Amino acid sequence: MIVAILGAGAGGTATAFDFAAHGHEVRLFDFAEFPDNVAAVAAAGGIHAEGDIGGFAEVHLAGHDIDATLDGAELVFVVGPAYSTEPFGEAVKGRLSPGQTVVVSPGSCGGALAFSKAAGLGIDGDEICVAETSTLHYAVRLTAPGRIHVFLKLRAGNLLAALPGTATSAVLAGIADVYPGMEAASSVMQTSLQNANPIIHPAVTLANAARIDTEGSDFLFYEEGVSDATGRLIEALDRERIAIGEALGLTVLPDPVMGMRQGYMLADNYGEAYRNAPGFRGIGAQPALDHRYLNEDVGYGLVFMAALGRQVGVGTPTIDAVIRLASVLMARDYAGAARRTPAALGIAGLTAAGLAAL
Repeated sequence: MIVAILGAGAGGTATAFDFAAHGHEVRLFDFAEFPDNVAAVAAAGGIHAEGDIGGFAEVHLAGHDIDATLDGAELVFVVGPAYSTEPFGEAVKGRLSPGQTVVVSPGSCGGALAFSKAAGLGIDGDEICVAETSTLHYAVRLTAPGRIHVFLKLRAGNLLAALPGTATSAVLAGIADVYPGMEAASSVMQTSLQNANPIIHPAVTLANAARIDTEGSDFLFYEEGVSDATGRLIEALDRERIAIGEALGLTVLPDPVMGMRQGYMLADNYGEAYRNAPGFRGIGAQPALDHRYLNEDVGYGLVFMAALGRQVGVGTPTIDAVIRLASVLMARDYAGAARRTPAALGIAGLTAAGLAAL
């Protein structure tokens, strides 16, 4: 199968490596303003990986030509932070072909809807299917251009849902050789809410804000950054996320429960379970506060969840407080500048029943 990977960050590089290692013809694309990793992969003819999955995998094409990347591709993976979803959608607008499947990974709160809108696609068409996953399938970091360290590849606990929902099973079957543990979600609302990055990353970042602002990444994000008090903040945010799911008739698992299912964590609590999690071991903090752990996970994730909560009648005081505090620290209005809201996705005003029907 020809697989196009849009996004050459750590997640996209891991996805490209994994599909190539399973014998697929892989093309890796990113925009010209991100040249280093693409150039290294092109020069080496592939990707070097170490850790939970490793070795060298050949990549057929790595570059900035979107048409060459998409030509003949049966599967298109869009892998990047939430703020890359719409630009990738705009880049492929009018270029996708009937029969192609697109997977936004992770969906990062409404990713499949956002991509479909940017790409000029309907959400119920049967020519091009757009799906999303609840999380990235890897805990991974770039160690150098063209090289990755995979701390963990998930064996379970990553949900996928398609637009239209009737296509979910077919998408899962098409990627089962690479992701045999991927699971069907009831809808893209479930995949959106099951993504716990907006719950974890901002809480740990804000609790360690002075440390990050002065020391940068000179400490371990989970092992040293999650105190029991920090864990109580994560838990309070998580309870609000779960309550939004309940109002929508969806099962949203608490993050430690899902973490155990995915293989990241060994215990069901919000403190030492993060500090001792095998899947988080060795992951350093971000180099600065101006980072996707706030810009993406607050500006896209928490803002979306807060708005969705208001839409279905669920209060989110802790989420609101974190949005406000992050806005003060970063001197930017995350809520006011938000692009990923129910209104922006065209689902504002719908009741819980209306969302389920859609």
